Amino acid sequence: MLKNKVVVVTGGAGLIGKEFVKSVIENGGIAIIADINEAIGLKAQEDLSNELNSTNIDFVKLDITSKNSLNECIQYLDNKYQRIDALVNNAYPRNKNYGKHFFDVEYSDFVENTGLNLGGYFTTSQQFALYFQKQGYGNIVNISSIYGVVAPKFEVYENTPMTMPVEYAAIKSGLIHLTKYMAKYFKGMSIKVNALSPGGILDAQPEQFLSKYKEQCLNKGMLDKSDMKGTLVYLLSDMSKYVNGQNIVVDDGFSL
Repeated sequence: MLKNKVVVVTGGAGLIGKEFVKSVIENGGIAIIADINEAIGLKAQEDLSNELNSTNIDFVKLDITSKNSLNECIQYLDNKYQRIDALVNNAYPRNKNYGKHFFDVEYSDFVENTGLNLGGYFTTSQQFALYFQKQGYGNIVNISSIYGVVAPKFEVYENTPMTMPVEYAAIKSGLIHLTKYMAKYFKGMSIKVNALSPGGILDAQPEQFLSKYKEQCLNKGMLDKSDMKGTLVYLLSDMSKYVNGQNIVVDDGFSL
């Protein structure tokens, strides 16, 4: 479904990022791991190349908040592949104070984290869209969240050390509207922009949390990291050619 498509995955060395890279390779595409951590990125490239027996995984060091870094990345890919078919905005940069409870969040941390994330997604989309405009086509998929769609269900976090950070809600909801804004702004440019909003992903969370979370779902509860792959491939493929400005929720009914 993605034969020979060059797909850039920011944060491609992370938990979900690596699954997205796999899905591109499994569907015949060329996957670019774009990550700020060179050591982790190169390790992911090596591991996935061996696992999938593929030579179609590349690595580019990328800071999504730096226009220079973005332009160097785009230039490298254009020189090597002569095209870029799609961008998956999946990176999630944050500072050391991210994740505090509402009343403990400082203004400076709120501003920095929303800037790193939402600002980073904006800048990355902006620079890639300029390239897509010259190329004559392009595709952007923004990874948002169910908590960009609905208010947090704080009850699932009770009696656990976890919470749903206020920055996360602001970033992910803003990203969904940024998706719609860009889709409409790019009218006539053949640049498609959509969002994918996952539910919770299993990552060694406490059993008490998993049980409460599952009560809010319809069948499975927390999802495996691989459960996003089908929807991503659909959005990257020609099957969704006229799906534009949309947000697709994959959450086993948690947000209902």
